[in-house]
Amino acid sequence: MRTYYDNVLFKFLFNGRQGEMIKAPIKLQDLRRKIYIKAKAEPTHRFWGIYIHVYRMDVLNQAYEQAKRNNGAPGIDGMLFKMIEASGKEKFLQEIQHELKTETYKPMPNRMCKIPKNNGKMRKLSIPVIKDRIVQGALKIVLESIFEADFQEGSYGYRPNQGPQQALESVKQAILLGKTKVIDLDIKAYFDSVRHDLLFEKIARRVDDDQLMHLLKLICKASGSRGVPQGGPISPLLANIFLTEIDKMLEKAKDTTKSPSGRTRVGYARFADDIVVLTSGYPEDEWLIPAVWRRLNEEMTKLRLEINVEKTKCVDLAKDESFSFLGFDIRLVRALSGKKRPQATPKKEAKEKLTVKIKDICKRYRSQPLESIIKLINPILRGWVNYFRTGNSGRCFKLIKRWMENKIRRHLARARGQKGFGWKRWSTTLIYEVLRLYNDYGIRYYNGPKVKPA
Repeated sequence: MRTYYDNVLFKFLFNGRQGEMIKAPIKLQDLRRKIYIKAKAEPTHRFWGIYIHVYRMDVLNQAYEQAKRNNGAPGIDGMLFKMIEASGKEKFLQEIQHELKTETYKPMPNRMCKIPKNNGKMRKLSIPVIKDRIVQGALKIVLESIFEADFQEGSYGYRPNQGPQQALESVKQAILLGKTKVIDLDIKAYFDSVRHDLLFEKIARRVDDDQLMHLLKLICKASGSRGVPQGGPISPLLANIFLTEIDKMLEKAKDTTKSPSGRTRVGYARFADDIVVLTSGYPEDEWLIPAVWRRLNEEMTKLRLEINVEKTKCVDLAKDESFSFLGFDIRLVRALSGKKRPQATPKKEAKEKLTVKIKDICKRYRSQPLESIIKLINPILRGWVNYFRTGNSGRCFKLIKRWMENKIRRHLARARGQKGFGWKRWSTTLIYEVLRLYNDYGIRYYNGPKVKPA
């Protein structure tokens, strides 16, 4: 039943009639904030009449710009952004708006491709055409405002103002507070296993809009009858919605297992389907690991998901064991002060993936001028270093930097038919100041918002 507040908000947005915007439409940022406040204040409220926002021109424009910034590969139609802009961006968006408004929009099949994972296996990607990416992005803009209010503090993946650095910092803070027993959880083929009926049921708890739900079902069914396709703008949001019940269970575990003094015994961090649960390492808290493991199994069963027993492991950091999270190996080490602290270093597989990619570029462009090769290498190095620079990566960075210097010297020597690395002939000054090889390997300590311990 709609409340007085609902009716006032609806009249304010739509001038009393669904589908007819007022002459001075509310700004998108203000609209998203109002929806979020409403969702946060009333956890059981179901939003209605929101489909109209999906095809607002400012929403479609924002979705277009986000898709363009990501600059992904083309879909099955081969369409590129430069082709769209050559024939008219506004006309393109107006056609999308018309199809959504008249409910004649039909998504095209996704282009399927595979990319290698760190473990040697292949990850399946479903790449939508640009038109479908814009529709998905517009739908995400509207739905995100609702479900952000339901997401928990321990969820860090693909959310506004959240990211891997915050997730890693949360885990390190939990370890510092004595949570040294860890469940490193792996879900078997998560993105391929999501049941659509369960996903739509979860979304329908917050959305009472048949038009919007129909659009969402069209998008999900475009890649098959099961799973959340990786590669579309809306996929991360849907993945987070589906696993929110896991987060809520772990938040409840944090509260119910607190000590009389208020010390938390359980913590967790989740980035998409990458989940770690940390429990107290004190002897009196040994019962926590089997209890949490049992509850995780129960929640996974409800979601019809399967835990990958081969990859899931329980480790005790106090016994010099380690675990992996978001490309880092995490362990306890003894600092100079004598106290133990968490250390996060880039995984061996991450370093190998970087060197293989750079070797491939040097090999394929061997006949090109070195300056051209460095222009291809620098963005790769910059992205890799920026990701890992908030960890304890100093030693790893020194090895990568030295390896890159040798790679450039060897390339120069080969181009001149010489052997060796030309240590005396080519200085580091020439490599960095003349050839302009990437050279920012400084460690930057996390200085974002205060992270609550996991």
